[in-house]
Amino acid sequence: MLLAQLITSYVAAAGFGILFNAPKHSLFQCGMVGMFGWMVYYILVEQGLDAVPASLFGSMLVGILSQLCAKIFKMPIIIFNVSGIIPLVPGGLAYDAMRKFVENDYYTAVQLSAKVMLLAGAIAIGLMFSEVIHQLMKKTSGWLHIE
Repeated sequence: MLLAQLITSYVAAAGFGILFNAPKHSLFQCGMVGMFGWMVYYILVEQGLDAVPASLFGSMLVGILSQLCAKIFKMPIIIFNVSGIIPLVPGGLAYDAMRKFVENDYYTAVQLSAKVMLLAGAIAIGLMFSEVIHQLMKKTSGWLHIE
């Protein structure tokens, strides 16, 4: 099951890199960033952690790996961030929430919508934390300087 999760998340991230018009020679790295972020999320959820903190940790890893790839391959961070975060986006849950609104099941719809907002917030905070960590390390030690 883990192998299927890894392959699917890699294809999703690399595939979105194609849709996002990422340079062809960066698609492998885009897929790997997304795969590692999803791997952290999946393993944490399987260990019993709630999806919200698991998304936070997965997106933090995506942010850190994106910064490393940007430095190593001399490309903008956004190429790796956007493609890499796609496997963590709660699109299916958002769809279910909207479907429940249409079906007039407002109680379930509000619950699902709240979960979507928490997951989206965790993703945003995780990316922000990785940038804050990067800026602090850059100021204190001068390493990982991305120009």
